[in-house]
Amino acid sequence: MNIHEYQGKQVLKQYGVSVPEGHVAFSPEEAVKAAKELGSDVVVVKAQIHAGGRGKAGGVKLAKNLDEVREYAKELLGKVLVTHQTGPEGKEVKRLYIEAGSNIEKEYYLGLVLDRETSLVNLMGSEEGGVDIEEVAANTPERIFYEAIDPVVGLTGFQARRLAFNMNIPAKLVNKAAKLMLGLYQAYIEKDAAIVEINPLVVTGDGQVVALDAKFNFDANALARHPDIMEMRDYDEEDAKEIEASKYDLSYISLDGNIGCMVNGAGLAMATMDTINYYGGSPANFLDVGGGATAEKVTEAFKIILSDKNVKGIFVNIFGGIMKCDIIAEGVIQAAKEVDLEVPLVVRLEGTNVEIGKKLLNESGLNIVAAGTMADGAKQIVELVG
Repeated sequence: MNIHEYQGKQVLKQYGVSVPEGHVAFSPEEAVKAAKELGSDVVVVKAQIHAGGRGKAGGVKLAKNLDEVREYAKELLGKVLVTHQTGPEGKEVKRLYIEAGSNIEKEYYLGLVLDRETSLVNLMGSEEGGVDIEEVAANTPERIFYEAIDPVVGLTGFQARRLAFNMNIPAKLVNKAAKLMLGLYQAYIEKDAAIVEINPLVVTGDGQVVALDAKFNFDANALARHPDIMEMRDYDEEDAKEIEASKYDLSYISLDGNIGCMVNGAGLAMATMDTINYYGGSPANFLDVGGGATAEKVTEAFKIILSDKNVKGIFVNIFGGIMKCDIIAEGVIQAAKEVDLEVPLVVRLEGTNVEIGKKLLNESGLNIVAAGTMADGAKQIVELVG
């Protein structure tokens, strides 16, 4: 789960990380009021969306007076920002962050992420801040420094200071930077974050080390432990179909193809999408109904898939272990009748109660194409859609 920049800064403040003062605003009037309260000579008007690259897309404005604050707020609210992370469809700006300006001397990058090869959290830092860190990693990887963190000991002061020195933070500010890093790591661990990025981390003219941005991504499996983080969830930033799927404990992710997929098990889902691609098709979604799906859950899964107007066909690929094939068949039949299915449907069942499931489908009177194998099913649905 992602949160907005201003929410991330609220979390950071709890852990002693220095951030500029600011207020969220949902209208030009609120933006002007927030700017008055800040009393800063320069105010930054920032669009709040769950995507990076806002500055390059025109989503960050420097205002030198209240009239400019109002003007920029009117310009940004309701605007669709297109960045390298939003895709061509972009995201509509529905809230702003009004922040006091900072006297920036130098920008840096700082981040925490899990290295899946070593199973260790890595603290990353670079003096190439304020730019796309992906470009730095691709073109000048030697400018990014890493500290692998022992999960028993945690981030040590020595590691934090060493990274600060490697990032060329001024020697007199190394201890301040190290303190910020320790607070950042504590926030990462205690809030069960998956990724934390500060880009840019800045050194100011008055000798402060400040997080000028804050990007948090949280482990969805741990959110039950953090009701305060759950309250920060912005449903407007999420896919409506994914939100609906979460109500029924379905794992659903929208993609940009035209073949809807309903599978049980993440591994089988990935293999199914790969096979569809192999035969020249393009999946419209990843949907895992899980091992304990009911007929009602399968029905809802069908409705969610078909709510995507790009879907021109559906491939159901079920291996019945814990999940019984007859339950899937009942759900498929119920769903096809409820939604008045008009697109091609290919079903491949294998495993527990497979014969019962096939019999139910054959006797349903529905136009269902039976497949013997995953490859056969993928090939057929690609041909039917094509």
